[in-house]
Amino acid sequence: MTKDSFKEFIIKNLRIRELLFTLLFGVAVLLFFGLAYPHHLHYQEQYQLFLFDSTYVWEIVKQSGGVADLLGRFCTQFFLFAWVGAAIIALLLSAVQLLTLRLINSQLSTLNSQLFYGLSFVPSFLLWLFLLDENALLSGVWAVLLTLLIAFIITEHKDTKTPSGRTKCEDTKNCKRRKNFVSLCLCVPLFILLYWAVGPVCFPIPIESLWQGVHYYRYPTVFPWLLWAAAISAFVIVGLVLLIRHRLKHSSHLTSYLSFALVVIVMGGLVWKNANFKAEKVMQYDFMACHQQWNRILETVSAEKPNNQIGVTVQNLALAMRGMLLDRMFDYNQNSIHGLLPDVKEDATSPMPTAEAFYQLGMINIAQRTVFEAQEAILDFQKSGRCYKRLAQTNLINGQYEVARKYLMALQKTLFYRDWANETLQLLGNEKAIASHPEYGRLRQCAYNEDFYFSDHVTPEMLESLYYRNTDNRLAYQYLLAYCMLTGDRDRYNHIISKEQ
Repeated sequence: MTKDSFKEFIIKNLRIRELLFTLLFGVAVLLFFGLAYPHHLHYQEQYQLFLFDSTYVWEIVKQSGGVADLLGRFCTQFFLFAWVGAAIIALLLSAVQLLTLRLINSQLSTLNSQLFYGLSFVPSFLLWLFLLDENALLSGVWAVLLTLLIAFIITEHKDTKTPSGRTKCEDTKNCKRRKNFVSLCLCVPLFILLYWAVGPVCFPIPIESLWQGVHYYRYPTVFPWLLWAAAISAFVIVGLVLLIRHRLKHSSHLTSYLSFALVVIVMGGLVWKNANFKAEKVMQYDFMACHQQWNRILETVSAEKPNNQIGVTVQNLALAMRGMLLDRMFDYNQNSIHGLLPDVKEDATSPMPTAEAFYQLGMINIAQRTVFEAQEAILDFQKSGRCYKRLAQTNLINGQYEVARKYLMALQKTLFYRDWANETLQLLGNEKAIASHPEYGRLRQCAYNEDFYFSDHVTPEMLESLYYRNTDNRLAYQYLLAYCMLTGDRDRYNHIISKEQ
């Protein structure tokens, strides 16, 4: 074997090993989001409504960062299935790592680049850290990926042919790639100066929105510094390569192992330390309540008794749905009367389990108001597939068919709510079908038939009125007696029991 052929053999094996490391990284991301963080993905999905509609698409694309925003929203709808969402994130972060590695290799020979191999994972790990935050949006990851892809296209140099048909030497290609990369970096300050000069006239977008992006983070006023750190780190690493490339010697294959292991240990530790598993548990209870998984909730609370507000609310609702609230409520943690129907707060998350309890009790108008206000409290001003579905149901039960039709027609333009919307549209105006429906028929019979003033705090009088409206409403009966037990109201408790007998 000649020296050149041996070198090609080594380079080929190095590239295979690089792909194996990337595969291992992708599997780690997949397992993390699929096993340890699935309900963060469900959380992301339920607070957006991606429509297959040209007007909707154009409204997104025309904004600053609109292409990344559109791609992020499109992918987020698949987070309804946690493993699919985890696979999408794994593919995106692996693509960021491979592009970073390609930018490094474009400035060095493959044998020299082993020293920097582990650093190629830094941008992907930073994006992983970014996605640990439930308010971080996938469009930010797409923005970084598209930025690196454009940088790769600009710096990539196609082989040109000499008159004899042979390609130019590798040194010439690398030299031109380095020049292209430097030119790319110089374009950034030039772009900033150009924007300051003509931006206010030509682009009605504040400079802050240009840097933050209009939809990379759910809080519009928060600067996504981890996102910028991920993008900048890739160019900083390549710039470091350019500075010290002449001092590098051929590194051994052990160098790539060591650099990879060092980055994995440091960055992996940061990921695990910063993961919000308490929020994940809260989101799990909310997800199970949303999908009415009462048996699964009872299995979960039996294994680990919840002590957070949402967990206790969902726990009590599941006990009541299975007719066990009065017998077993004190086997679990309680938060006084707030564990039953807590006061509604002005945010998009905490009211949803309470709204589910209102809905199941038959307090349809109150559930509708709570869900509507929760949707309006979404910080990035999106609509919610979950909220649209519930608003369609409450208006259907109340006989407001045209309002329900508005929500259902919007859901028809989605990928995963379309079939449900088509089925529900057939119920509009069909009183007989609604009356015989196992859910809508029951809730229509349980609902209030008189107007009254509703405060933000549910009173026993409200539950009494609901129960005496329909004594077959065993859920209202359980909540009413549980309310009396938690407040120590023996007189009301005995009065209700005596009427039952």
